[in-house]
Amino acid sequence: MDHFDKKAETWDINPDKQQRAQVFADEINAFIRPNKQLNALEFGCGTGLLSFALGDVFKNITLVDTSVGMIDVLKEKIAQQHITHFCPVLADLLKDKPDIKDIDVIYTLMTLHHIHDLDRAFSVFHDLLNTNGYLCIADLVEEDGSFHKPELNFDGHHGFNKTKLGNLLISHGFSIAYYTTPHIIIKENGREYPLFLLIAKKG
Repeated sequence: MDHFDKKAETWDINPDKQQRAQVFADEINAFIRPNKQLNALEFGCGTGLLSFALGDVFKNITLVDTSVGMIDVLKEKIAQQHITHFCPVLADLLKDKPDIKDIDVIYTLMTLHHIHDLDRAFSVFHDLLNTNGYLCIADLVEEDGSFHKPELNFDGHHGFNKTKLGNLLISHGFSIAYYTTPHIIIKENGREYPLFLLIAKKG
């Protein structure tokens, strides 16, 4: 069973996950102002915490994840709350080609540092987005590799350098529209790990 499949049932219990989802939802809404006119896609949605926090401001939201466990929990939440404008999709957007169209905003929270091939990811995002659409990346500021416990054998990115990430996005046809660091994760040992929000625009 996948690491995230195992964690899916208890994922939403963590109050910090709830809080950070709301923090980033407020930042995204304040900058983009969707006003129920735009369609969104959450990449690596998990149980959909960020999308639930943004549910009232977008017209339709497609929620994509590769974890069966996360999508199952998400579907239960959608059914319980009788939500009709969320569309959960079990897929790997970097390999699969699900029928997803008319996306104005893509957002992703704490997922990108797990993605090895950023060039592929940004190419896919650029293709999915409508002209003048926004890509919102919320993730770890570059860290020393101590964020993930050694036993997890994490082999992704140890956060992101603002300039390097921005330059990579620009090389894929985006312009940088906004950058802030609105949240800090504090681990049990007191170590602090800031999270950034970068909003890029497709020209």
